[in-house]
Amino acid sequence: MAFETKQELLHRCMEMEKPACPHCEKEMTLWEVPEVTFSDGLGWGTPYLFVCFNDECPSFKQGWDHMKETMEFKASYRCIQEPGRENFEYMPVFSPTGAQGQILDDAVLLEREALEERTKQGFSILTDYYITKDWDEILKMLLDPNQPPRVRFKAAEMVGELGESEATEHLVNHKFPTPVLQKAVDEAVAQLHERHYTRECPYCAEIIKKRAKLCKHCQKELSRA
Repeated sequence: MAFETKQELLHRCMEMEKPACPHCEKEMTLWEVPEVTFSDGLGWGTPYLFVCFNDECPSFKQGWDHMKETMEFKASYRCIQEPGRENFEYMPVFSPTGAQGQILDDAVLLEREALEERTKQGFSILTDYYITKDWDEILKMLLDPNQPPRVRFKAAEMVGELGESEATEHLVNHKFPTPVLQKAVDEAVAQLHERHYTRECPYCAEIIKKRAKLCKHCQKELSRA
């Protein structure tokens, strides 16, 4: 049985004709389900929904009074439909702007598609460099802030596996934007030290041989690591 990835489902949803809200007949909007669970903690069961964000929709306008009478708190609900289904359901919102952070408008979708395409291209280039063992070019991609995050993460793994000892200096003197990427770089540095029998001098932080008894940079005496 073949499973559909989230990205494949997104592309399929983008190709669908957007449904019309049964209450106001306005075209519904593609919406990304937040990662937090909902209601009983089981989640939505789908990463994307079609949602009516028309503030003049009778269902939304009347929902404020209905929720106040039945639930005794300020809220309303938006009409929703799961892609590929025919029935409509409802989700609660607690303000007119509630849930709008996950709206996937055309600009957001185009940006995501562009990022996905750049990521694919980056992986293809990394593969070519990996085959030719061109670790220096891989290192350049890792240090390039314009590369997609997943490409830089993969480049960190490759540098740790292929890089020469001088790659260590570049990595330890560079700041990386996220804890996930920094962790991957730290692991690459540890791998480089292990592969090339090196370590960092505890006094001057220069890279030295693991067996060194005297740092060639600061002349401090060293204990064995």
